Amino acid sequence: MPDIVCLGEALVDMVSNQFGMGLVQSTTFEKAAGGATTNVAAGVAILGGTSGVISKVGEDHFGEFLRQSLWDVGVDMDHFIMTPDYATQLAFVAVDQKGVPDFSFHVKQSADQVLQVDELNTDYIEGAQVFHYGSITLINEPVRSATLRAIELASEAGCLISYDPNLRPPLWPDLDTAHEWICEGVELCDVIKVSEEELTFITGQEMPARGMRELWDMGPELVAVTRGPEGCYCFNGRYEGEIPGFEVPVDETTGCGDAFTAAMLLRLLEHEKDVSEMEPDDLDVVFRFANAAGALTATGKGAIPSLPSREEVHELLGIPSQEDW
Repeated sequence: MPDIVCLGEALVDMVSNQFGMGLVQSTTFEKAAGGATTNVAAGVAILGGTSGVISKVGEDHFGEFLRQSLWDVGVDMDHFIMTPDYATQLAFVAVDQKGVPDFSFHVKQSADQVLQVDELNTDYIEGAQVFHYGSITLINEPVRSATLRAIELASEAGCLISYDPNLRPPLWPDLDTAHEWICEGVELCDVIKVSEEELTFITGQEMPARGMRELWDMGPELVAVTRGPEGCYCFNGRYEGEIPGFEVPVDETTGCGDAFTAAMLLRLLEHEKDVSEMEPDDLDVVFRFANAAGALTATGKGAIPSLPSREEVHELLGIPSQEDW
């Protein structure tokens, strides 16, 4: 059984080859495997951890591409479902001058949205040490019920529950509905990773320190707020930290937050401490590692193809590769 199980969307990113141009102006695109929770599973595996993915894709060329891409990096695929009845989601991505991606989703009702409760394997979820999910599978039924049931199973089994709100407004019917269900997801997790934009969306707070504490009050035991090249904030109810980031040459930023999450979860698992009991030095180790993984992902194009190995993260941190850190 993998240590970290991720449930969520698996999709194909069609990334514009023309840096700084919008989707209207872009004419050529490069195919890359993606999907936030899928990227996290891949990131864990590439870093040397064990991970599995629970997802549903179309029995089509894009679904097969995703299956092969995840298999190639070592993700457990026992619960990766392919269906002939729905298509795999495509996300077209254009990147602005700062490397920030803009998404347009192509498939109206994609295979990832029709995962059902009876397709879950209880033993697989309960056998994990960490269960990770996102907000995309809270948008529609039947995958919403499947996600909530999986969270319930993982929580009852004592898993560390991790959540990425991953705000994508075009996929929701309206922002009020998005806020309602994203907040529902917050209340069910132990660990949450948010961007500054997502923090403001959830809490209404423009000040990260205040918003971070409000988010912690909603239920999570550990809050991490990513800040791009500036690093991240973290708070576990006892200690609040500001961990600096890394300066790297940016190609595009798709998947940086997912790489951060993968690295964070792997280091939390390796620390073998309750997240609420972690000391400042513990948090510094976890989030310097996560910041480095996120930064390295910005140096390549596409999410999974750009995810770093542990050796690459250690090199950026200035740690000899043979040392455990």
